[in-house]
Amino acid sequence: MPENIGTPALWIGFGVFVLLMLALDLGVFHRQAHEVSYREALAWSLAWITLALLFNAGIYHWFGRRAALEFLAGYVIEKSLSVDNIFVFVLIFSYFSVQRMYQHRILYWGILGALLMRAAFILAGAVLLETFHWIIYVFGAFLIFTGIRMLKGAEMEVHPERNPVLRVFQRLVPVDINYTGQRLIVRKEGRRYATPLLLVLVMVEATDVVFAVDSIPAIFAVTRDPFLVFTSNIFAILGLRALYFLLAGAIQQFSYLKFGLGLVLAFVGVKMSISGYLHIPIGLSLAVVALVLGGSIALSFLRRPPPDAPAVPAEQDPPPARPQELPSPSDP
Repeated sequence: MPENIGTPALWIGFGVFVLLMLALDLGVFHRQAHEVSYREALAWSLAWITLALLFNAGIYHWFGRRAALEFLAGYVIEKSLSVDNIFVFVLIFSYFSVQRMYQHRILYWGILGALLMRAAFILAGAVLLETFHWIIYVFGAFLIFTGIRMLKGAEMEVHPERNPVLRVFQRLVPVDINYTGQRLIVRKEGRRYATPLLLVLVMVEATDVVFAVDSIPAIFAVTRDPFLVFTSNIFAILGLRALYFLLAGAIQQFSYLKFGLGLVLAFVGVKMSISGYLHIPIGLSLAVVALVLGGSIALSFLRRPPPDAPAVPAEQDPPPARPQELPSPSDP
């Protein structure tokens, strides 16, 4: 197998495929704002997983077993880490009182921005690894550190009122405190204003940068091929919206998944750190990741949280946001 399988034709073809699927998604299937049902979310989740597996079959046919296993390992890792995104999306939507019928549009544009950011992160990571080989040990140490934090139960806190990106945005862009359907920008008295939905989108994009810092090095731990890193990452991101609507109401049931994710990050961090001295076969890596994640999910169902545990308000629409609920750039 060649070191890098991504020819210009493959990069262009995959880019066209992604743009076509995004156009069909928003322009045809979700043209009108509506609440995504569980059945619809399940159908879309299965569709995205099926497309990823078909793509993986094509990788196997044209480039062999190793490339296929590397893509699959990267996809499983990114798909699992994307569950962490769902926790944060639920908190952001709850904080800003975003109605469920408008959440899909926010996630659509958020994921479109995430695709561009992930491409930039992957390109930068590939250049760094190619130019400075020692950076692999920095990535490995960072993943081990992140994994240990997750094992200790450290949570990613969401405080929109203290988010520096959001505060700068509000200083630069005038904001209308009222929701106007699914519109991100409104025009009043000859002046354009951002709606609260645009603030939500800014928060989603800002938090995705944090997640990308974890997930991109994790996939580089199982493959150094930029095309495989990018495609496995993008397939997982494209299915994130459907996964959100599928799991948002039951996300707290996966109480042990964060521990599984912490173990996976620590494992791939160790794999990356010792790669210069000991090679762990990709098949073994994939088996360890699948076993740890599968075990954490099974344990979550076997040891469910008590019935009186607080639930995340994701299955019903919150009341309309009041002006004082929106963060102010002048707040201390």
